[in-house]
Amino acid sequence: MIEIIPAIDIIGGKCTRLSQGDYATQKDYGGDPSEWARAYAGCGIRRLHLVDLEGAKAASPMNLRTLERIASLNLLKLEWGGGIKNDEALTDVFNAGAEWAIIGSVAAKEPERMKGWLQKFGNRIILGADARDGKVAVSGWQEDSGIALEDLISLFIPAGLKQSIVTDISRDGMLQGPSFGLYTRLKDQFPGLDIIVSGGVSCLDDIHKAEELGLYGIIIGKAIYEKRITLKDLEACLQNA
Repeated sequence: MIEIIPAIDIIGGKCTRLSQGDYATQKDYGGDPSEWARAYAGCGIRRLHLVDLEGAKAASPMNLRTLERIASLNLLKLEWGGGIKNDEALTDVFNAGAEWAIIGSVAAKEPERMKGWLQKFGNRIILGADARDGKVAVSGWQEDSGIALEDLISLFIPAGLKQSIVTDISRDGMLQGPSFGLYTRLKDQFPGLDIIVSGGVSCLDDIHKAEELGLYGIIIGKAIYEKRITLKDLEACLQNA
């Protein structure tokens, strides 16, 4: 069964979503992230994707209190991305309760630091490979690194990279379906890498297709907030599995 991973994107301690990474498109959905976490756990979800959108722009985690509150529930394993730019920030994220840290900008800008983190923390480090037109974007998707997506992933396979969240930015928040061709190509190129789909998920069929393709996991965000996929849908999907 593919790992279904709901997403909570956070600004000011509240649930929000962007479209294609554009902060001008911010839409707040209300609700306490902790209550969303409880609801997901009640459906049988085991893993939650948390993104500190403020931290991604500020280059430092800004919503660790929210992470601490969700972690204190002890209901889900948590992955956290946004603002992890140095050893102190990484330690803070782990100490606040994250099981995994998602690393994007540092991987592209400071690959040796990323390799060191992989050697020290192993599977707790996830590569956040976010691409626009095939090139990796960094700093909250505000900058183009100029590095090809496949080249970035290739850097860290020898260092022990096991998981990568791959986002097609053009699809993110658009509810138009994931770029399955991209994921199939990456799966063939990196057979030992657990690839997690991110961006564009719009319906249950997207989940089923990702599973049929043998992909490891799939992140669902806006489709849940917009009720394209309901909590009952998630529960039924997990029970059927």
